[in-house]
Amino acid sequence: MKKQISWQTLALILASLVLFNGVMLFAHLWQNHWWLGVAVNAALLVALVEYVGRWIPGRFQRIYDLVLAIGFPILLLLVWETMARNNILNPRWFPPPSRIAVALWQLSTQVDKFSHTSLWGRPWLIPQRFLSQGWPGVVALFAEGHVWVTLMRVFVGFVLGAIPGIFVGMLMGMNRTIRTMLDTTMSAVYVLPKIAIFPIVMLMFANPFGEGPKIAVVAISAFFLVAINTMTGVRDIDPVYIQAARNYGANRWQLFRHVIFPGALPVIFAGMRLALGTALIVIVAIEFIRAKKGVGFLTFYYWEVMVTEKMYAGLFVIMFLGVILTYGLQRLERRIMPWR
Repeated sequence: MKKQISWQTLALILASLVLFNGVMLFAHLWQNHWWLGVAVNAALLVALVEYVGRWIPGRFQRIYDLVLAIGFPILLLLVWETMARNNILNPRWFPPPSRIAVALWQLSTQVDKFSHTSLWGRPWLIPQRFLSQGWPGVVALFAEGHVWVTLMRVFVGFVLGAIPGIFVGMLMGMNRTIRTMLDTTMSAVYVLPKIAIFPIVMLMFANPFGEGPKIAVVAISAFFLVAINTMTGVRDIDPVYIQAARNYGANRWQLFRHVIFPGALPVIFAGMRLALGTALIVIVAIEFIRAKKGVGFLTFYYWEVMVTEKMYAGLFVIMFLGVILTYGLQRLERRIMPWR
């Protein structure tokens, strides 16, 4: 049962917002104490939306949550825009989001005249390229896109690391001897920063500057996270379920198929989500230092030439990729585990 709203409390919170911002504005405190203004406004805003949320009817709760989830990032962008345009933030280092949006549009629609690359690879030219050059022309069109290069490295490396990770994690979870043999070694290697072993991986490939070392480091990063989480998922299965399956005459394969693997799947997917995020972080870091294509390379390049709005555009694309990849894995999780 929702409580009735107290309009006096609501008015007090709103009055506090107006009064505080009025004092900050007329006393010219925003320029030097903007951090204080942002902190106090954030605290008052949280108090406001939390109080209003107490009396939102249950049938509108999901809509209210959606408004908060979408509205807060938009509010942050508006605050950023206002502060940058009023020189509270240095627009050279923190360009307003409107300039970043223009830069993102330019990166998406224009081809760099030096590298002959673009952000997305100009997919609108696919029909024309297909008619003139066939499938090789379409592939070449996507190959000029930084986003598709990064996604290829992440996807291939993630798959090559996750599949063996699930297999090894299952063995470690079900067999105490294998777990004892591998646990110390995996714990030692896992804590190494994966970007630090990139030079070693480069020495293992005939072409150290090709795609092989980049994909291999992503695979290594994904392997350890998936393997450790898979082992944990197997070991945390309630022994009652295993004993019940054995009492019903389940053999080892049936026990694995119907009890162990389904029981460990939630933790496996938790590890895969961590591994996918880590894979994106690792490949962006590698593209910073050793790549001529990719969103990480694009971001670092525009930092080097001090075109900060395009640098921020690259960062926004990285965040967008993270959201899309995570959402895709969640959809796969719901399809494989419909009982959840």
